[in-house]
Amino acid sequence: MAGHSKWANIQHRKGKQDAIRSKMFSKLAKEITVAAKMGDPDPDKNPRLRLAVKAAKAVSMPKDVIDRAIKKSQMGDAADYTEIRYEGYGPNGIAIIVECMTDNLNRTASNVRSYFTKAGGNLGQTGSVSHGFDRLGEISYPVSAGDADTVMMAALDAGADDVESDEDGHYIYCAVEALSDVSEALEKTLGESTESKLIWKPQVTTEVDLETAQKLMKLIDTLEEDDDVQTVTHNFDVPEDVAAQL
Repeated sequence: MAGHSKWANIQHRKGKQDAIRSKMFSKLAKEITVAAKMGDPDPDKNPRLRLAVKAAKAVSMPKDVIDRAIKKSQMGDAADYTEIRYEGYGPNGIAIIVECMTDNLNRTASNVRSYFTKAGGNLGQTGSVSHGFDRLGEISYPVSAGDADTVMMAALDAGADDVESDEDGHYIYCAVEALSDVSEALEKTLGESTESKLIWKPQVTTEVDLETAQKLMKLIDTLEEDDDVQTVTHNFDVPEDVAAQL
């Protein structure tokens, strides 16, 4: 996805890493609990839980925290979370998809709508934005996994549909339902991946200027700070010269 690596680098430089890490762990733990509650508490028998645990391990989430989140799913007092997606437009009409997991729909809807409004954007109906994105599985590998041709051949043999390689790594795409199988097959040839997850991949990206990028970053930061928000996806690209100024 054009621009995603630069965006990640910008986020990394923003600081407040401890707070960001804590928030990330909290959201990953929620996903693990929900995945285990909806299916089998054994990751080997539950593809969604297996991906959630893999994502947690990728950011060095402690094993005892992962185990605690799985055990929580089996307790009678575990919270019931509803998964819901919001779609809207940020500054300059940039498309944004917000995926949430909440125990209070009214609170979440009110908060998300408020964030968009204050940023000069607006929420749309379900489907108003997502039609411009493809729902895919994404498996990431570092540059050290091999050259572009090697990774491409391994990915195609594993059942993937496409690969994008750049100076930051390799990004392998596959159908949603094939993510777990493709990920496992790739591990046999390329080793452990950096990350395996479901994403919304924009069909077209829009380059933004400095002012718009700053407004969008503020909106995305605000959304991601909300405990009910699990992921935020957008279709904007930050040009190199703008990224340098940020």
